[in-house]
Amino acid sequence: MYLRTTEINGEPTSIEEGLRLVREEIFPAVSAMDGCVGMSMLVDRKSARCVTTTAWSSRDAMQASAASVRPLRDRAERALGSTTGRYVHEWEAAVVHRDRAVPDGGCARLTWLSGARDMVEDAIDMYRMVIVPQIQQLDGFCSASLMVDRETGRLVSTTAFDSPEALAASRALTAGIRERAAAELGATVDDVEEMEIAFAHLHVPEMA
Repeated sequence: MYLRTTEINGEPTSIEEGLRLVREEIFPAVSAMDGCVGMSMLVDRKSARCVTTTAWSSRDAMQASAASVRPLRDRAERALGSTTGRYVHEWEAAVVHRDRAVPDGGCARLTWLSGARDMVEDAIDMYRMVIVPQIQQLDGFCSASLMVDRETGRLVSTTAFDSPEALAASRALTAGIRERAAAELGATVDDVEEMEIAFAHLHVPEMA
């Protein structure tokens, strides 16, 4: 399973129009493409940063969609009021675990890491066998996933909770887990973001 993320920094006043466009026009168009298995959109309403993810059944399907999704990204960028462009990256889904669906009002913590390419397999094993069993014990936990780029040694973990309160309550414990994991792997934590799950229609199967 493969995923493409698009990061856009927009304007706070344009978030609702961007979400409307994604729900009513972009999602139906993308989901009709061969191999598409869903889409999600995370937003930080204060900074107007948005991370949109599309999921694909194979690398070939993801790459074949590139030309078709480009004009849709252009429209989303304009609707969100972006003046700084966008950043697009392609990933492999390495671990996906769900305890339950994310309800309305759910939030997620994204942890972006980088390291040596030969660190990726160790990171996948650690995430699956050590990190997920710890974080799934937290109140409000819904799901966790790890996306990797084996060529560059980049990773991003997404942990979803059922409310902003549950997300906030998990900060101290997850910070400790994150710091220990990064130290053991020799990885760098590039960024940690907390965002609203504004649109959740990813249908990636369990990969625990």
